[in-house]
Amino acid sequence: MVYHVIWQLALIIIAVKIAGDLSVRIGQPAVLGKLVIGVLLGPAVLGIVEHNVIVEFMAEIGVLLLMFIAGLETDLKTMKENWLAAVAVAVGGVIMPFFGTYGVALAFGFDQTHALFFSTLFCATSVSISVQVLKELNRLNSREGAAILGAAVADDVLVVLLLAAIMSVVGVGTGVSIGVTIGLKALFFAVVIAAGWWLVPRLLAWLARLKVTEPVASIALVIALAFAWFADETGMAGIIGSFAAGLAISRTDYRHAVAEKLEPVAYSIFVPVFFVNIGLNVTFEGLGNQIWFAVVLSLMAVATKLIGCGLGARLTGFNTRSSVAIGTAMISRGEVALIIAAIGLSSGLLNPEYYTSAIIVVLVTTLVTPPLLKLAFGRRDAAPERA
Repeated sequence: MVYHVIWQLALIIIAVKIAGDLSVRIGQPAVLGKLVIGVLLGPAVLGIVEHNVIVEFMAEIGVLLLMFIAGLETDLKTMKENWLAAVAVAVGGVIMPFFGTYGVALAFGFDQTHALFFSTLFCATSVSISVQVLKELNRLNSREGAAILGAAVADDVLVVLLLAAIMSVVGVGTGVSIGVTIGLKALFFAVVIAAGWWLVPRLLAWLARLKVTEPVASIALVIALAFAWFADETGMAGIIGSFAAGLAISRTDYRHAVAEKLEPVAYSIFVPVFFVNIGLNVTFEGLGNQIWFAVVLSLMAVATKLIGCGLGARLTGFNTRSSVAIGTAMISRGEVALIIAAIGLSSGLLNPEYYTSAIIVVLVTTLVTPPLLKLAFGRRDAAPERA
């Protein structure tokens, strides 16, 4: 069993690298090829790679490292300067998808309870895919990039609060009140800000003196995983925690040393597994009877995020092209929506009959984001808009 999984990991790594190269050769971001190869290798097409707990675990580490590295490379000053835009983008990206999806769900015969949950599901945003494209296009530290990353944090808070409210209204969930949920979010930000400002720099400086191999990279990894764990414990997405850890370390003199040591590990092993794992969740069983529902919902999911987030950016001072780029970057639902879908399935708020359609729509939003984002930003060497 162990060596069967090892063989699959070897296949994933080589397949992802080749697919990424082919994608670049046809003028698309490498991440598009990496996502497509996951669908091809998975149960939806060839069935060569299986969805198992080891792959799932490595994929989770991969996305945490991806967002941690994004935090390391983010200009905190630019992010602070664009906080208002980030909030506006997040609000627009929750309101429009919620009402748009709610209308589609009612039109296809959903009852009120299932329609409300479905609407919440497609308010989620995961920018892990967009982060990779932004890195490829050299836009991660642009003004747009700062707004996108800030909006991802705000979006996560809003969606978690909305999910808690919906589950409370329909009488399903863990029994945690909205007040407690808000308190946990406040606790997360208070602890993370305090730890990032005071504890992390001192901890790195102290432990860097250990007479062991790679103490700085090891401690940085511990900090990233600890922040991710704490985020999950307080109801936030783990990727927000690892991103916050990256931001904290980016303020120290160890920023470049950590990135230099962890990037080869992340992009050689764990991040490729993350890309493929998204495709492994896809299956086309039972989709035939819901094809039009999936098509309409996909169009709605793409359009509402693009328009809602783009409008938020436009109202806070971005030009039209930058607003479209920001809206495009927020389209992907990714692993955040998959987590919410699993919650809905276990709680009865997501009808099992529509689970496949939901997963397909999540995949569609994830697949269309890289090429649309490259199109929105234009050429790689074009000058990004600055603050």
